[in-house]
Amino acid sequence: MRFTPQFLDEIRARLPVSQVVARKVQLKKAGREWRGLSPFKQERTPSFFVNDQKGFYHCFATGSHGDIFKFVMETEGLTFTEAVERLAGEAGLELPKAPAQSREARAAADQTTRLLELLETSARYFEACLASPAGEEARRYIVKRGLRRETIAEFRIGYAPPGRNELKNALAAKGFTAEEMALSGMLIAGPDIPVAYDRFRNRVMFPIADAKGRVIAFGGRALDAGAPAKYLNSPETPLFHKGHILFNAHRARPAAFETGRIIAVEGYMDVIAMSEAGFREAVAPLGTALTEDQVQLLWRMSPDPILCFDGDAAGQKAAFRAVDTVLPHLKPGFTVRFAFLDDGLDPDDFIRARGRDAFASVLADRTRPLFDVLMEKEALAGGNAMTPDQRASLEVNLKALVARIGDPTVRAQYEAELRQTLWEKSRKEIRAVTGGGGRRMTAAAGRRRDNTQLDWRLRERARHDQARQTRPILPAMASNELIAHTEQTPRREALLLLTLLNHPWLLLDESETVADLTFSEPGLERLRDALLSASMDENLLDREAMGSHLTRTGMAPVLALVQRAITHKGDKFAEPEADRAAVETGWHHTVALHRREALRRELASAEQAWLDEGSEDAFARICELQAQLNRSDGMEPSSDEIVS
Repeated sequence: MRFTPQFLDEIRARLPVSQVVARKVQLKKAGREWRGLSPFKQERTPSFFVNDQKGFYHCFATGSHGDIFKFVMETEGLTFTEAVERLAGEAGLELPKAPAQSREARAAADQTTRLLELLETSARYFEACLASPAGEEARRYIVKRGLRRETIAEFRIGYAPPGRNELKNALAAKGFTAEEMALSGMLIAGPDIPVAYDRFRNRVMFPIADAKGRVIAFGGRALDAGAPAKYLNSPETPLFHKGHILFNAHRARPAAFETGRIIAVEGYMDVIAMSEAGFREAVAPLGTALTEDQVQLLWRMSPDPILCFDGDAAGQKAAFRAVDTVLPHLKPGFTVRFAFLDDGLDPDDFIRARGRDAFASVLADRTRPLFDVLMEKEALAGGNAMTPDQRASLEVNLKALVARIGDPTVRAQYEAELRQTLWEKSRKEIRAVTGGGGRRMTAAAGRRRDNTQLDWRLRERARHDQARQTRPILPAMASNELIAHTEQTPRREALLLLTLLNHPWLLLDESETVADLTFSEPGLERLRDALLSASMDENLLDREAMGSHLTRTGMAPVLALVQRAITHKGDKFAEPEADRAAVETGWHHTVALHRREALRRELASAEQAWLDEGSEDAFARICELQAQLNRSDGMEPSSDEIVS
């Protein structure tokens, strides 16, 4: 349905953005705006803002921006039409009447209405049969599967009796014709079938619903061991196209937007068992491999859905088929992850055998990115690619697969990752063949030759070469001005530098972090630069050698000030005798505190500027800084971080 701009503006006028957002986000007044935690990602510092006067929201954590319609679409997974219908009802507005339809359109609408009524009547009939004496065997099967009564009612599980005309007679009594029954897929009919008969017989029945929760088809699980098909779905009908639908999507959609996650499994019972265990964001394709349309449906609910497969050969093949389906449609921010279960168990069996927590652990810790499964797929197809020609064949096949990615940005990233992975693989194989070959390298030297570090080191060397031209190394005797500027050295800044002085090996592992640190005094920054320069140019990673070098180059006065700033010995990790694990833990914690303190100081300045100027630029800077605070190391925010 098309809506006029005037109708949409009337809804916006009646529903302030803050009123709609407040259903999902706890908002607090912040000047002319409202502020709260982002509904799109977990955060500790508010970075989500609402402006009723301008009629929009903006999330600095994710970049999401829009009006009330987009907010409802993003947080509840609705289409635009569904969002307008929902908000129009809240605003007390009647939807505009649809324009006059052609005779064919009216006939199609009438047919849809009749088929929906027929399928809803069938669902109620199957539910009644399950509760009747005739449904005893079906009830025993359901009890054996461990389903609770509430679950049976929620998923509207039913039973189709064994007779050929049971459902047909029940629907006929409600006024439905044989043609309507056949068109809905509930009867098997055709020119070569004298008398149409029930499609589903002696089966446990699972209604399949559309996005609005309306029954549009069924899946049936055979109770007869000799049945030709263990599971049977409705055929394609005017309402049901199985490649376009996901089982349980209408229930999973709100749960997915609550958890930020959607999980695709292989069967009805997997979905139902997961929902019963608390994983309500579970869906399943309908007896087919995952289709392109189903991938798009998943991405509407989460940008990185988890595809969960049995841990057997069949599950692996299904995962590889999913790789082929997803690959051409990858786009920035949208991908899939894979979870494989142990011992060939499906999710239903896994949860019942090992419990909910074990399954949650698989989802949290053992998912694998698409790229890894892509590599495994081709590696298995190509065998043990050890010879040069086998490696060449593997490389050609992998490049051909990556070339299928439609988005050029994503394709370029996959190509870069592929080059790096193939290079690493070749290097490992050469080492395996040669027994390590070449000159022995120390662990530190090996780390210095790491490809990623080398790229950064080259860039950093150029930066320091330029810095030397504009800011020379201090002379042997520091000036009084330098000493005056560094006399009040902040203790945390001194602690960071002392840690590097006592443990110079950190400069290899943390070189990029060290280069990005900011200090309150120029003398401290020069000491930082001198440490980096010594580690890169002189390869000085020994404490005594580093100290001697810095003293020779005129840094002795600053070194003394750093030592004097540490007034107690509570930070054992900075001491020369501290072990590596303690040093790394203490270093990372201190860096996080240092960065967060710098952000807090900058935020305080921005808040004062906002109070003085009241400008939108100042407000935008506050929002940006709060977003950075939220992305910092996950520490609890203190009360002074909140803008009043």
